[in-house]
Amino acid sequence: MTVPRPAGRGRMKLAARCRVATEAPAFGMVVFCVILLNAALMGVETYSGLAAEYQRLLRTAEQCCLALFTLEMLLRIGAFADRPKAFFRDPWNLFDLAVVASAFVPFVRENTTLLRLLRLARVLRTARFLPHLRILLIAVGRSLPGTASFLFVGGLVLYVYAMVGWVCFAESDPGHYGSVGRAMLTLFLLTTLDGLTDAVRAGLQISRLSILYYASYALLASFVLVNVLIGVVLNSLDEAREIEDAADRDRKQPGPPPAAGPDADVRDRIATARRALDEIEASLPAQDGRSPRRLEASHTGS
Repeated sequence: MTVPRPAGRGRMKLAARCRVATEAPAFGMVVFCVILLNAALMGVETYSGLAAEYQRLLRTAEQCCLALFTLEMLLRIGAFADRPKAFFRDPWNLFDLAVVASAFVPFVRENTTLLRLLRLARVLRTARFLPHLRILLIAVGRSLPGTASFLFVGGLVLYVYAMVGWVCFAESDPGHYGSVGRAMLTLFLLTTLDGLTDAVRAGLQISRLSILYYASYALLASFVLVNVLIGVVLNSLDEAREIEDAADRDRKQPGPPPAAGPDADVRDRIATARRALDEIEASLPAQDGRSPRRLEASHTGS
């Protein structure tokens, strides 16, 4: 049986020191400010006069932002030096790594459009430092399947009402119901109830039964379907909160203690030795009908 090797003492010390740095409130505040500065620089570059006058300064500031982002990513990777697989299990870590590392890809660096899009993607990294924004983004992602179903049902309702409107109002109001496409556009604009009063008045001049058509459509499209969409989003928001809470609990699980103080080296050695002894003890077969834990208890008692 192969006994898994614990992380080396050097990697544990590196991870502890990087973890102390990345978990500091000042570290998150500095990175957040750099992200906002990067966004402001992109906005300044849209003004041709300022971009031409301060081209060298803007380029230097962009390189400084990239250097700080790279340093931040190295510290985050170093914080997982004792458990590197855990770094890649976090989707936000993968997103940050892809955004920062892509700036060093030769083809991307030479393409101005792609480079600007990647710089714009850095703005989304603010979700790491804003928990409520992170929950909203997760909720939007999880609501996409339900939203697709809602769009299919909404499109079906819109098409059916558009065909009925074309049959009933095509001759009298060809500007709005002359074809199924025009009818769908008219009804789509009526979904917000804007202009519904004028549409009802025009319909009453054609037939009094048009009030049933518009009333049923307003109830179904503007109230029922919209409330269904709101329910899908709220359900996804609850799921996103649960996912974020579970991620917070995982991040707060006790890991290797951060090294600090003059006795840090001794504590690291003791922690490594204890972990190695526990793993070796667990791999030993039972002797004399007693488990390794019982053996340990008997040795302790003696």
